[in-house]
Amino acid sequence: MNQKFVNELYAITGENNIRLQEPMAKHTTFRIGGPAQAFVTPSTIEEIRGLISLCKKEQVPFFILGHGSNLLVSDKGVDGVVIQLYDKFAGFQIEGNQVSAQAGAMLSKLGNAVKEAELTGFEFAAGIPGTLGGAIVMNAGAYGGEIKDIVTAVRLMDYEGNILEKPCEEMEFAYRHSIVSDQNYIVLGATLSLEQGEKKAIEMRMAELAEARRSKQPLEYPSAGSTFKRPKGYFAGKLIMDAGLRGYQVGGAQVSEKHCGFVVNRGNATAADVTKLMQDVENIVYEKFQVRLEPEVKTVGR
Repeated sequence: MNQKFVNELYAITGENNIRLQEPMAKHTTFRIGGPAQAFVTPSTIEEIRGLISLCKKEQVPFFILGHGSNLLVSDKGVDGVVIQLYDKFAGFQIEGNQVSAQAGAMLSKLGNAVKEAELTGFEFAAGIPGTLGGAIVMNAGAYGGEIKDIVTAVRLMDYEGNILEKPCEEMEFAYRHSIVSDQNYIVLGATLSLEQGEKKAIEMRMAELAEARRSKQPLEYPSAGSTFKRPKGYFAGKLIMDAGLRGYQVGGAQVSEKHCGFVVNRGNATAADVTKLMQDVENIVYEKFQVRLEPEVKTVGR
């Protein structure tokens, strides 16, 4: 990455919003990942459009990042530009039972805001440790709810810089899937539709789900959440447990002893450790049960 290109990045977002050779371990919930050549935090749609246009013109690869909660980044890092849509692109407004939010808004913050507005329907998402943009890309879900249940429209940008607004029905939401990755879209934000509720009942439901997470999930260790997708007719965690892999360890990476559906970083785990462990788990589960596990965690980097 030459200085001319770096100077052009500076011209788009300002020098304070760009870090070179930034360790990605600082920006993923796994706490794993080598350096990004350039790590950029835009705050406007114009800046996002300018960054995409520059990267395309100069044929520099780019990657859109949210909170990094479903991500495994290579130990060798990421070539090109990582564009993080997070706390500098996280505004939201609540009008009646409609919530309009930018992609970088954390689900936990939205959860607190809609609770104060006495809106119900978001409780399942309030404890998911990610951004709205990431949740839409993956159609994130928990405890019987999915993002598709509450989204009415999504604001997107294509790689030409055009802005589109798609209704929920056109997002092709499915289990841990949406049209975003298929079409190389960037999520800019969304409109959510919730229902009027009682603050006390909403608080109680959120507390109940938070307690369920604390009691069943290994929140005391860095992880990327559920490591494998749920195979049809099975539960990934149960298959892994029944295969005798509870506590199985490769380097600093371990199948959680608390919930076998999670791979955790027990300290100084590398992406290579996690990758080897995941491959071992997939192979052993397939040998024992002829069920092929698919990763839910996205991998990126060299």
